[in-house]
Amino acid sequence: MFLITGAAGKTGKAILRKLTEKGQLIKALVFRFDQVSEVEVLGAKEVIVGDMRNLEIVRRALQGVDSIYHICPNVHPDEITIGQSLIDAAAKVGIEHFVYHSVLHPQIEAMPHHWKKMRVEEFLFESGLPYTILQPAIYMQNILVNWENIIMLGQYTVPYSVESRLSMVDLEDVARAARTILMDGSDEGNHHAGATYELVGTPAISQTEIAALLSEHLNCPVFAESVSIDYWIRNIRPSNMGDYQTDTLVKMFDYYNKYGLSGNSNVLSYLLNGPTTKFDAFVKRVINDKLRYVQ
Repeated sequence: MFLITGAAGKTGKAILRKLTEKGQLIKALVFRFDQVSEVEVLGAKEVIVGDMRNLEIVRRALQGVDSIYHICPNVHPDEITIGQSLIDAAAKVGIEHFVYHSVLHPQIEAMPHHWKKMRVEEFLFESGLPYTILQPAIYMQNILVNWENIIMLGQYTVPYSVESRLSMVDLEDVARAARTILMDGSDEGNHHAGATYELVGTPAISQTEIAALLSEHLNCPVFAESVSIDYWIRNIRPSNMGDYQTDTLVKMFDYYNKYGLSGNSNVLSYLLNGPTTKFDAFVKRVINDKLRYVQ
């Protein structure tokens, strides 16, 4: 049985769907009771509810589990503590394969949530566990947060320069790669053990290039627009995001503004045994999905 932590988030649900499509038994760890039905509908066999910082919850989640796919809640201030506790508990019960959902270029100290993931990677190196580390780029799906403004107003807004160049990846590709790694790891002779894989779908592209591709496939003009950090903060306040999360994301945007973030798609192509999804193909799929929903 596979355990997915953070299973009710968009990454967890994408991986859960891919695994259950292949008939795999999944235990899901979620934070709230109202998330139980979400993962059960997707095929989770067993659901544990609780905080990853609670060692008793962690021990319960690990019972009867062979492999783990660990996703820490996004931009969590206690990611290092959570990671170390889960790794220690997994080592004690002899987990056969620990897959850690990290981030592209975790060694960038200027982005605290990247840096914390690198510390968790270090704990894995020292744990004695068979591990695999996945380092995905920015999800293409992130643009969907602004989809209504893109469609209705022709505005694609970002809190950094529109010329910032960022590599992206389709979450569906990430989930397919994760499924391959977990299922291969359950076979005798896990050839993914000890591997660190960058999961990148596209070369680094600017936000103006993204807007141009959106314009092309939506058949209407879309313009990339840079908004101020103050404007961004005012707009996220209704989400009750904490100070740590807000400050950390502001530092990330500042890094993107200065340096961008780029990677190479060769590794993901190897894991998928084929080409990665490019941004224009992703946009076409989103448009078709939206049209099917309307119909």
